[in-house]
Amino acid sequence: MSQVKLNTQAPEISLQDFKSKAVRLSDYYGKKNVVLVFNRTFT
Repeated sequence: MSQVKLNTQAPEISLQDFKSKAVRLSDYYGKKNVVLVFNRTFT
């Protein structure tokens, strides 16, 4: 995976929300701020 540089547009991604609906990052471009959090669980 390539590294995202600061102050550049994020690459297009698509994930499922909690209702299994596909949500694309581009759906929010220019409309809202988006924060992505990828949690890792340690045991």
